[in-house]
Amino acid sequence: MGHIRDLPKSKTGIEIKVKSKKDKGKSKGKSEYGFRPEYELSEGKADIAKKLQTAAAKAEKVILASDPDREGEAIAWHTKEVLSSKNQVSSQKNRGIPEEKFERVSFHSITKEAILEAIEHPRKIDMNLVDAQQARRMLDRLVGYKLSPVLWKKVRRGLSAGRVQSVAVRLVVEREREIEAFKAEEYWSIKVEVGSPRGNGNSLFWTDLVKIDGKLAKVGNGEKAKGIEAELNASSYSVEKVEKKERKLSPHPPFKTSTLQQAAANVLGWSAKKTMAVAQRLYEKGAITYHRTDSLHIVESAVAAIRGVIAKEFGEDYLPEKEIYYKTSGKVVAQEAHEGIRPTQPTASQLGGQADIDRDEEKLYELIWRRTIACQMKPAVVDQVVVWVSASKYQLKAIGETYKFASWKKLYKLADDVVLPMVTEGEKLEKKLVTTEQKFTLPPARFNDASLIKELEKKGIGRPSTYAPTISTIIVRGYVERKEKKFFATQIGLTVTDFLMKNFPKEMEYEFTAKMEANLDEIATGEKKWQEVLSEFYGPFEESVERVTKDAERVKMPVESTGKICPLCKVGEVVIRTGKFGKFYSCSTFPECKYTAKIIEYVEGVVCPKDGGRIVVKRTHTGREFYGCENYPKCDFASWKKPQAIT
Repeated sequence: MGHIRDLPKSKTGIEIKVKSKKDKGKSKGKSEYGFRPEYELSEGKADIAKKLQTAAAKAEKVILASDPDREGEAIAWHTKEVLSSKNQVSSQKNRGIPEEKFERVSFHSITKEAILEAIEHPRKIDMNLVDAQQARRMLDRLVGYKLSPVLWKKVRRGLSAGRVQSVAVRLVVEREREIEAFKAEEYWSIKVEVGSPRGNGNSLFWTDLVKIDGKLAKVGNGEKAKGIEAELNASSYSVEKVEKKERKLSPHPPFKTSTLQQAAANVLGWSAKKTMAVAQRLYEKGAITYHRTDSLHIVESAVAAIRGVIAKEFGEDYLPEKEIYYKTSGKVVAQEAHEGIRPTQPTASQLGGQADIDRDEEKLYELIWRRTIACQMKPAVVDQVVVWVSASKYQLKAIGETYKFASWKKLYKLADDVVLPMVTEGEKLEKKLVTTEQKFTLPPARFNDASLIKELEKKGIGRPSTYAPTISTIIVRGYVERKEKKFFATQIGLTVTDFLMKNFPKEMEYEFTAKMEANLDEIATGEKKWQEVLSEFYGPFEESVERVTKDAERVKMPVESTGKICPLCKVGEVVIRTGKFGKFYSCSTFPECKYTAKIIEYVEGVVCPKDGGRIVVKRTHTGREFYGCENYPKCDFASWKKPQAIT
């Protein structure tokens, strides 16, 4: 059911009091603040709370078994507070459930064994974890409710800001600017096919030009490439050096939340939101361990089961002598010492055949199973051969790789072996063909779900439970668009980010946001007090809000010109503006002229397979693109995949 109690939606819901002002000599010190959250029953949860209270009043014991993380600990605490409070839920006489009735249990998989084990070892609610969750909730509420009105006043009504989301948008905006500023540089790739005169057709292999006169080869234009091509055609070739070495490729550690989201994005093409939704279903069905985790640890009993699967399915040769345990980076909280994400029953390689398992669940489960089994296998062994070829002042290179022992790679699609012929140092080679190809350097790649999550994690922004909702939020707010699984900064995103970077530089710093995450971790371990962390943040932040509200100039939202006269007033120009639901046509004289019109984006060269109408690009309320017929609702054709032109 999630939270039954939360901060109110209609107001900030946090009572803030100035506790004291410390004087340091003649200069005033910083104010200290106190914070009191004004929790209330969440919308639609009153009936649930009543049912819980009725059941709890009759019970000998109340076992709180919500999720094993900070959010789950907070849900347990809120539930206990609601059930303990007099007349909290209904107007009927209620004495509240006494403290001694409550027990907290946590388990990391919904299996009979895990639940019984947890019930045998109950504990008290960990208030450090609760405080860490409360601190995050109040931080996010204060930033959102204080910054958003500033944006309404200085940029445009209806905009909103978030402590983590705005920094995530900054990442996409900065990448957008890098792509805009990028200037492609021409370069030429030069290859030579050579072979041994004593061999047959199988002795041929391709080499790449890498050095000229001992320096890295840089060929920037076609004229230079032609000159090199002529000289290579006239040169004699010989094997300068043959390097052979054995490479060991260790398996990847078990999945944690971020790496599962990245793998699902890369392999299955899923958004982070979809991955977490499917993982939630697998967890609830008892198929996998808890899926919101930073941990790489696997318990001994599970490691033994995994090793049993390897021995049975692949043979003893695939088993390392000792079990492999992976170290988790970062701060580990005792009550949050989760496992990595793994199947609860490693012997089951598939869940197919079960009535309540859908295809998406099968796909994600198989991804998790492969990664889990692989993590306990021996390293794969690759034989690598590098052949250096000299041709006058030119040095060329060929690399060959063959799998000596595939090991865990057998669980995945293996790359094709690149086998080079046997050649010896000093051996003469025959030139067969010289090729040149013009290329251009590429701009930085746009973020997708996988790379954005990787960057957020690298910079310490957010935590496992926040990556998917952060991405969803910045799309819904219209700051970022997802097109063909890549993220594009919108004009709103660019404008708001520029405004926040100029006026709230500290709050928009990656390091500042990461430090705040570290503070929350330290609250969870009892090293810091949540009131002190909030107070330290709030004072300077409140000053910035007041200063910007008073002094900052209003920002005009940029518009795109169309060169067309407004059809309504015949005076203004039709321009393209960006609103909450995307781009639209408007009059340049707005608000004097109220002309607006939808922008319809067609897919060129494609017609509807049902009625021959043109295909239109549409978006869901969450910003996800799909494709439909222009004649909707008469024609109901729709597709998530971009239709291809029939050739």
